[in-house]
Amino acid sequence: MKVALVHDYLTQRGGAERVFELLCKYFPRADIFTSLYDAKNTIDLGDRPVQTTILQHIPYASRYFRLLAPFYYPALRALDLQDYDLIISSSSSFAKGVRKRPGAKHICFCHNIPRFLWDTKVYLRGYKEFQAFSPIVEKVFKYLRKLDLRYSQEPDRYIANSTTVAERIRKVYDKPAITINYPIDDSKFVFSECKEDFYLVSSRLLSYKRIDIIVDAFNSLGWPLLIVGDGPERQRLEARAMPNIRFLGYVSDRERAQLMAKAQAVIIAALEDYGLVPIEANFSGTPAIVYGAGGVLDTQVPGLTGLFFYSQTADAIRDALLQASSKEWNYTMIRNHAIDRFTEAVFFQKVSSSCGSWLEP
Repeated sequence: MKVALVHDYLTQRGGAERVFELLCKYFPRADIFTSLYDAKNTIDLGDRPVQTTILQHIPYASRYFRLLAPFYYPALRALDLQDYDLIISSSSSFAKGVRKRPGAKHICFCHNIPRFLWDTKVYLRGYKEFQAFSPIVEKVFKYLRKLDLRYSQEPDRYIANSTTVAERIRKVYDKPAITINYPIDDSKFVFSECKEDFYLVSSRLLSYKRIDIIVDAFNSLGWPLLIVGDGPERQRLEARAMPNIRFLGYVSDRERAQLMAKAQAVIIAALEDYGLVPIEANFSGTPAIVYGAGGVLDTQVPGLTGLFFYSQTADAIRDALLQASSKEWNYTMIRNHAIDRFTEAVFFQKVSSSCGSWLEP
């Protein structure tokens, strides 16, 4: 069986890319396709060749990849995948739209429907470019929504990472989806019961991630907070933050794992479609303090693996932090919860039982 693995674009290293990295490991002989590839800023694929689209030849495309939204579907549909028996797409936007030959199968690991198209005001509210050109952008997005609905019918089977995403696929695309919680590569994380005097945020610095209210909460408390990650919101957030908050930018996987293991807690304020960061924290034996909506409802147990707050406000985060600081956490139990549910072996066992012989490497 000849297998093609397709990802939207490999220009960053987020949760979707880490899942695609696992798929590449599981299918070591599969061919890899994507619209854009920036080897320095994304997952490590070793010496495996990555086939890209015509967009790869546009100067600075990987840096300004979000501006190319109108061109991804034509570019990806131009990929020649006619020789492949099985196409596995990893998509939160466009990869689900690739063409397959008659008789081939297409399984889409769907991280979400494109939020910038279907939840535009929330997703793009922090982008000045969107605010300045919103009338024009909305006309383009209206056209892209039509394409998205059309090409959403290409996959034969959807695997959603959470019940929240499965419901969105059903509601918007009118397609059924199997819910299988995605795993992490647990070999990259370390466990520690020795916590140090700091809290941690690990996130791309985008407006919808709501790092601003986390900063406000820690400004009020004066507690030490480390923020790992980068993005267009960084300058604004740094100007907002008090000296007890440090921005580390991108760090190595090894350093990030150490920070996860030693933090008092990891804070997540976004409405996450799934959310790998809380699971990564749990593998490290660290509680997650999270906004109690979306994918975390599938993965977190309040009082055991962390705490929920139910309003995206600095006050709600501060109250959760104060509650968490007074609780005696069982760090070993937190880690065991993650090991029992979110390893690669558990994930692929569930995928295999759901898709049968389709996914035999």
